[in-house]
Amino acid sequence: MIAIGSQLKPNLKVDLPSIQQTFSVPFQYQVHFTHGLFQIHNPLLADVIDASSSHNPFSSGPKKIMVIIDGGIAKPDQKLLQQITDYASYHSDRITLTQAPVLVPGGEASKNDPALIEQLQRSMDAGKLCRHSYVIAIGGGAVLDMAGYAAATAHRGIRLIRVPTTVLSQNDSGVGVKNSINAFGKKNFLGTFAPPFAVLNDFAFLESLGDRDWRGGTAEAIKVSLLKDADFFERIERDATLLNRRDMVAMQHLIYECARLHMHHIGNSGDPFEMGSSRPLDFGHWAAHRLEFLTDYRIRHGEAVAIGLALDVTYSYLIGLLDKAPWRRILNTLTALGFELYAPELSSHLDDPSHPRSLFKGLQEFREHLGGQLTIMLLQSIGQGLEVHEVDFGHYREAIALLAELYPVN
Repeated sequence: MIAIGSQLKPNLKVDLPSIQQTFSVPFQYQVHFTHGLFQIHNPLLADVIDASSSHNPFSSGPKKIMVIIDGGIAKPDQKLLQQITDYASYHSDRITLTQAPVLVPGGEASKNDPALIEQLQRSMDAGKLCRHSYVIAIGGGAVLDMAGYAAATAHRGIRLIRVPTTVLSQNDSGVGVKNSINAFGKKNFLGTFAPPFAVLNDFAFLESLGDRDWRGGTAEAIKVSLLKDADFFERIERDATLLNRRDMVAMQHLIYECARLHMHHIGNSGDPFEMGSSRPLDFGHWAAHRLEFLTDYRIRHGEAVAIGLALDVTYSYLIGLLDKAPWRRILNTLTALGFELYAPELSSHLDDPSHPRSLFKGLQEFREHLGGQLTIMLLQSIGQGLEVHEVDFGHYREAIALLAELYPVN
């Protein structure tokens, strides 16, 4: 018998070359627009699911689906649950509903409860969903984020179909590739990059939105127009009164263009999974995310983005980067859409950026989120942004004071 290790030579050198492999995987998903998605004679959902079978010779028979619904949508719309059940029954040759639709809390509450993720994953396991099954998430951006995270971490990824029901989710968060939940007092700390299988925008859901949810998503449209398309901004500026009066045609155009620009950025920016230190589409978001937290989410995401945009364009103006005329146009358009552009929490503990209740702590969190280098977007002109890696707290304090003066809280 030889003792283990008795024949090993110390300091044995292994001189082997490293192995490197590069591969690319094409991602493709579509955003569809419809009205009355769950009307039994609307084939869109069944067709989208059925289309996947043509690319998989081993896939046959109806596909399993699990439906997760934002409780804030389902409770006012009592018919929705029955419509989904009837739809699955009518298209039973192509889809199988594994259980009754699962209702989850709406809004940020859905992203703040880790037990909810386990509950949904248990349901996915009980329904024997696999990677060729589908989770259909119906709701606002927070519910889509949370349900997408649950789906992406079950079986290392169950196919996700998003059905956004708010303006914000139809034109921005619902068409992106990110899923997340909040943790450790930070927004979106836990999450995945997992493109959806498809996004189905049903404009019928917008008809029952409250004014805050109708308005909220227009801030993201302002954001992307300021960075990428001056003509689009001019269209929003021109349509601001119509949008504030809930004109559906104006809103459909806004949603379509905003979704198109977001998807073009994802597909052509060169960094769809944010491996670098740049996230230009987070313009205005360093302050927005922090403001949501500081107000215990009293201020919703779209409302916080509007304030964050107002703050960053005002800062851009004060440091001489942005001219006065476009600065005023931007603020006037935001207020014409119905946004308030100042909240008292903006002014809290500004002389101590490390204070847990300071807005400026959001800059530190943004730096951590992007790998250690601060990168935020400012504005040179309407349609042209500029990334910077350092900011002046004094000018930001001045910008906040100016917003407080121009838009005092009643």
